Amino acid sequence: MALRIVFMGTPDFAIPALVALIGQGHEVVACYCQPSRPAGRGMEMRKSPVHEKAQEFGIPVFTPVSLKGEAEQQIFADHDADLAVVVAYGLLLPQVVLDAPRLGCYNIHASLLPRWRGAAPIQRAIMAGDAETGVTIMKMEAGLDTGPMALVERASIGPDMTAGELHDELSRLGGDLIVRAVSALERDLLALTPQPEAGVTYAAKIDKTESRIDWLRPAVEVHNHIRGLSPFPGAWCEIGEKRERVKILRSTLSEGFGAPGTVLDDQLAVACGSGAVRLTRLQRAGKKPVDVDEFLRGARLEKGTVLS
Repeated sequence: MALRIVFMGTPDFAIPALVALIGQGHEVVACYCQPSRPAGRGMEMRKSPVHEKAQEFGIPVFTPVSLKGEAEQQIFADHDADLAVVVAYGLLLPQVVLDAPRLGCYNIHASLLPRWRGAAPIQRAIMAGDAETGVTIMKMEAGLDTGPMALVERASIGPDMTAGELHDELSRLGGDLIVRAVSALERDLLALTPQPEAGVTYAAKIDKTESRIDWLRPAVEVHNHIRGLSPFPGAWCEIGEKRERVKILRSTLSEGFGAPGTVLDDQLAVACGSGAVRLTRLQRAGKKPVDVDEFLRGARLEKGTVLS
């Protein structure tokens, strides 16, 4: 039996779930996304990835700035949905909205709840050095990612994996998992388990002020910081006498020691507070990302140079 579903999501992370639900024959009666925003060099108004994908399928798209008003809540109720699926939507859902679909609202969250509730679970897991994360399907309630869990799938985090790579893996996993959850829900076989009270952590939104590399930190922390912020917003440091700002998009742990921030060899190993990291992919302002060999052809950084 196909369900009437309202899909609520904004970034490209949500697209595999939308496509998977449509592929299973469910009727997505409406998509809710964040409003179009200026983007790119020309700062032209740009629709979100989910908005564009929904239009490809001919699904009506709604972009309210809030769901707190009675008019927007009535529009939502009028969809007469069996279920709402929420993936990185970006707006809090009032209780009246949570209660509107016959079977409730289910969220695809990119962590193993209750660890990393909140806005940036992928980046925070890597920055904290976690070896494992995953996807949780959760029935939503008024609290921030506090609802009971339906399905969980685990995923390992490789030692050099970036946030971008983990994002793509968990996005695909979320699409598969929501299809399984909805199938079980249709047959009244979806069991819900309360989240444990122990182990709660919060994944605060990434602030650009925390993206500068602190070479005084141990190498493993610097490495996790770099890969946790790659590709966006990108960890950065300043290079050379002109203090050119360069984004560091990939690194790996290396051997060596020296004063923090000092280049240790001709392949861009850099000393940290303890240990060293080797920078393997970099991006100068206004340029495309390049691997270290190509970067060094255009920016001579000899042994002993200090990065700040």
